[in-house]
Amino acid sequence: MDTALFAAWIEETARTVAAERDRLTGLDAAIGDADHGANLDRGLTAVTAALAAREPGTPGSLLVLVGNTLIRKVGGASGPLYGTAFREAGKTLGDTPEVSVAQLHAALEAGLAGVRKLGSAAEGDKTMVDALAPAVRALEQAVREGKDAAQAVGAAAEAARAGAEATIPMQARKGRASYLGPRSVGHEDPGAASTALILSALRTVTAR
Repeated sequence: MDTALFAAWIEETARTVAAERDRLTGLDAAIGDADHGANLDRGLTAVTAALAAREPGTPGSLLVLVGNTLIRKVGGASGPLYGTAFREAGKTLGDTPEVSVAQLHAALEAGLAGVRKLGSAAEGDKTMVDALAPAVRALEQAVREGKDAAQAVGAAAEAARAGAEATIPMQARKGRASYLGPRSVGHEDPGAASTALILSALRTVTAR
Protein backbone atom coordinates (compact mmCIF):
# COMPACT_ATOMS: atom_id res chain seq x y z
CA MET A 1 0.00 0.00 0.00
CA ASP A 2 1.75 3.12 -1.27
CA THR A 3 1.18 6.88 -1.06
CA ALA A 4 -1.09 6.87 -4.11
CA LEU A 5 -3.40 4.36 -2.44
CA PHE A 6 -3.55 6.42 0.74
CA ALA A 7 -4.32 9.55 -1.30
CA ALA A 8 -7.07 7.62 -3.09
CA TRP A 9 -8.40 6.53 0.32
CA ILE A 10 -8.75 10.12 1.49
CA GLU A 11 -10.37 11.17 -1.79
CA GLU A 12 -12.85 8.28 -1.53
CA THR A 13 -13.50 9.16 2.11
CA ALA A 14 -14.29 12.76 1.15
CA ARG A 15 -16.63 11.59 -1.60
CA THR A 16 -18.39 9.09 0.67
CA VAL A 17 -18.83 11.53 3.54
CA ALA A 18 -20.21 14.16 1.16
CA ALA A 19 -22.76 11.63 -0.11
CA GLU A 20 -23.66 10.59 3.45
CA ARG A 21 -23.54 14.09 4.93
CA ASP A 22 -27.27 14.39 5.53
CA ARG A 23 -27.52 10.92 7.09
CA LEU A 24 -24.64 11.66 9.47
CA THR A 25 -26.18 15.01 10.40
CA GLY A 26 -29.51 13.29 10.98
CA LEU A 27 -27.90 10.80 13.34
CA ASP A 28 -26.25 13.68 15.18
CA ALA A 29 -29.52 15.62 15.31
CA ALA A 30 -31.04 12.79 17.34
CA ILE A 31 -28.38 12.75 20.08
CA GLY A 32 -25.94 15.60 19.46
CA ASP A 33 -25.48 19.01 17.88
CA ALA A 34 -26.79 18.15 14.39
CA ASP A 35 -23.51 19.20 12.77
CA HIS A 36 -21.41 16.04 12.45
CA GLY A 37 -21.98 15.47 8.75
CA ALA A 38 -21.50 19.12 7.86
CA ASN A 39 -18.38 19.50 9.97
CA LEU A 40 -16.71 16.36 8.67
CA ASP A 41 -17.62 17.21 5.07
CA ARG A 42 -16.13 20.67 5.45
CA GLY A 43 -12.96 19.28 6.99
CA LEU A 44 -12.46 16.70 4.27
CA THR A 45 -13.02 19.33 1.60
CA ALA A 46 -10.16 21.27 3.19
CA VAL A 47 -8.06 18.09 3.30
CA THR A 48 -8.67 17.45 -0.40
CA ALA A 49 -7.57 20.98 -1.20
CA ALA A 50 -4.44 20.61 0.93
CA LEU A 51 -3.49 17.36 -0.82
CA ALA A 52 -4.10 18.90 -4.23
CA ALA A 53 -1.72 21.72 -3.34
CA ARG A 54 1.02 19.44 -2.01
CA GLU A 55 0.73 15.68 -1.95
CA PRO A 56 3.22 14.29 0.58
CA GLY A 57 5.78 11.73 -0.50
CA THR A 58 4.95 8.95 1.96
CA PRO A 59 1.78 7.45 3.44
CA GLY A 60 2.83 8.60 6.90
CA SER A 61 3.37 12.22 5.96
CA LEU A 62 0.09 12.20 4.05
CA LEU A 63 -1.86 11.02 7.09
CA VAL A 64 -0.14 13.59 9.31
CA LEU A 65 -1.20 16.32 6.88
CA VAL A 66 -4.76 14.96 6.92
CA GLY A 67 -4.80 14.94 10.72
CA ASN A 68 -3.39 18.43 11.10
CA THR A 69 -5.87 19.83 8.58
CA LEU A 70 -8.85 18.23 10.31
CA ILE A 71 -7.74 19.61 13.67
CA ARG A 72 -7.55 23.12 12.20
CA LYS A 73 -10.68 23.03 10.08
CA VAL A 74 -13.30 20.92 11.87
CA GLY A 75 -15.27 22.27 14.79
CA GLY A 76 -16.62 20.46 17.82
CA ALA A 77 -15.15 17.20 19.01
CA SER A 78 -14.81 15.68 15.53
CA GLY A 79 -11.79 17.69 14.43
CA PRO A 80 -9.55 16.90 17.39
CA LEU A 81 -10.64 13.24 17.51
CA TYR A 82 -10.33 12.39 13.82
CA GLY A 83 -7.33 14.65 13.46
CA THR A 84 -5.57 12.88 16.30
CA ALA A 85 -6.42 9.47 14.84
CA PHE A 86 -4.96 10.31 11.44
CA ARG A 87 -1.96 12.16 12.84
CA GLU A 88 -0.98 9.39 15.26
CA ALA A 89 -1.41 6.80 12.52
CA GLY A 90 0.81 8.83 10.23
CA LYS A 91 3.49 9.32 12.86
CA THR A 92 3.57 5.58 13.48
CA LEU A 93 4.13 4.87 9.77
CA GLY A 94 7.09 7.22 9.71
CA ASP A 95 8.92 7.49 6.38
CA THR A 96 8.14 4.05 4.99
CA PRO A 97 7.11 4.28 1.30
CA GLU A 98 5.14 1.01 1.28
CA VAL A 99 2.80 -0.04 4.07
CA SER A 100 2.20 -3.67 4.96
CA VAL A 101 -0.91 -5.02 6.65
CA ALA A 102 1.06 -5.28 9.89
CA GLN A 103 2.14 -1.65 9.62
CA LEU A 104 -1.40 -0.54 8.84
CA HIS A 105 -2.58 -2.36 11.96
CA ALA A 106 0.09 -0.63 14.07
CA ALA A 107 -0.90 2.74 12.60
CA LEU A 108 -4.60 2.33 13.28
CA GLU A 109 -3.86 0.97 16.73
CA ALA A 110 -1.89 4.16 17.46
CA GLY A 111 -4.77 6.22 16.09
CA LEU A 112 -7.18 4.39 18.37
CA ALA A 113 -4.92 4.95 21.36
CA GLY A 114 -4.83 8.67 20.57
CA VAL A 115 -8.62 8.85 20.37
CA ARG A 116 -9.03 6.95 23.62
CA LYS A 117 -6.60 9.24 25.41
CA LEU A 118 -8.11 12.44 24.07
CA GLY A 119 -11.74 11.48 24.57
CA SER A 120 -11.33 9.18 27.59
CA ALA A 121 -13.69 6.78 25.82
CA ALA A 122 -13.85 3.01 25.95
CA GLU A 123 -15.88 0.47 24.04
CA GLY A 124 -19.48 0.54 25.16
CA ASP A 125 -19.52 4.31 25.69
CA LYS A 126 -21.34 4.83 22.33
CA THR A 127 -18.57 6.70 20.48
CA MET A 128 -16.35 6.25 17.44
CA VAL A 129 -14.25 3.87 19.55
CA ASP A 130 -17.04 1.30 19.22
CA ALA A 131 -16.33 1.12 15.47
CA LEU A 132 -12.58 1.73 15.45
CA ALA A 133 -11.60 -0.77 18.14
CA PRO A 134 -13.23 -3.78 16.43
CA ALA A 135 -11.61 -2.73 13.14
CA VAL A 136 -8.19 -2.69 14.78
CA ARG A 137 -8.80 -6.13 16.27
CA ALA A 138 -9.90 -7.46 12.88
CA LEU A 139 -6.68 -6.18 11.33
CA GLU A 140 -4.65 -7.81 14.07
CA GLN A 141 -6.37 -11.11 13.37
CA ALA A 142 -5.74 -10.68 9.64
CA VAL A 143 -2.03 -10.19 10.30
CA ARG A 144 -1.93 -13.40 12.34
CA GLU A 145 -3.71 -15.26 9.54
CA GLY A 146 -1.45 -13.87 6.82
CA LYS A 147 -4.25 -12.26 4.85
CA ASP A 148 -3.48 -9.90 2.00
CA ALA A 149 -4.30 -6.20 2.12
CA ALA A 150 -7.69 -6.43 0.43
CA GLN A 151 -8.85 -9.26 2.69
CA ALA A 152 -7.51 -7.58 5.83
CA VAL A 153 -9.03 -4.19 5.11
CA GLY A 154 -12.30 -5.84 4.12
CA ALA A 155 -12.44 -7.57 7.49
CA ALA A 156 -11.65 -4.31 9.28
CA ALA A 157 -14.35 -2.42 7.39
CA GLU A 158 -16.93 -5.08 8.16
CA ALA A 159 -15.97 -5.05 11.84
CA ALA A 160 -16.34 -1.26 11.93
CA ARG A 161 -19.75 -1.44 10.29
CA ALA A 162 -20.94 -4.04 12.79
CA GLY A 163 -19.48 -2.00 15.64
CA ALA A 164 -21.32 1.11 14.51
CA GLU A 165 -24.62 -0.76 14.30
CA ALA A 166 -24.00 -2.18 17.77
CA THR A 167 -24.12 1.35 19.21
CA ILE A 168 -27.85 1.61 18.49
CA PRO A 169 -29.02 -0.11 21.71
CA MET A 170 -26.30 1.48 23.84
CA GLN A 171 -26.79 4.33 26.29
CA ALA A 172 -24.20 7.03 25.70
CA ARG A 173 -21.66 7.56 28.46
CA LYS A 174 -19.47 10.17 26.75
CA GLY A 175 -19.99 13.40 24.88
CA ARG A 176 -23.11 15.47 24.41
CA ALA A 177 -25.22 12.36 23.85
CA SER A 178 -24.53 11.28 27.43
CA TYR A 179 -26.64 14.19 28.67
CA LEU A 180 -29.69 12.44 27.20
CA GLY A 181 -29.31 9.40 29.42
CA PRO A 182 -31.75 6.64 28.42
CA ARG A 183 -33.03 8.77 25.53
CA SER A 184 -29.77 8.12 23.69
CA VAL A 185 -30.77 4.46 23.34
CA GLY A 186 -32.10 3.50 19.91
CA HIS A 187 -29.85 5.77 17.86
CA GLU A 188 -26.65 4.92 16.01
CA ASP A 189 -23.71 6.97 17.17
CA PRO A 190 -22.73 9.42 14.40
CA GLY A 191 -19.00 9.14 15.14
CA ALA A 192 -19.12 5.37 14.91
CA ALA A 193 -21.10 5.67 11.68
CA SER A 194 -18.56 8.00 10.09
CA THR A 195 -15.68 5.82 11.27
CA ALA A 196 -17.31 2.90 9.48
CA LEU A 197 -17.60 5.04 6.33
CA ILE A 198 -13.90 5.94 6.48
CA LEU A 199 -12.88 2.29 6.71
CA SER A 200 -15.36 1.36 4.00
CA ALA A 201 -13.63 3.90 1.76
CA LEU A 202 -10.29 2.24 2.48
CA ARG A 203 -11.80 -1.12 1.54
CA THR A 204 -13.06 0.32 -1.75
CA VAL A 205 -9.68 1.61 -2.88
CA THR A 206 -7.73 -1.39 -1.60
CA ALA A 207 -9.95 -3.76 -3.58
CA ARG A 208 -9.41 -1.92 -6.89
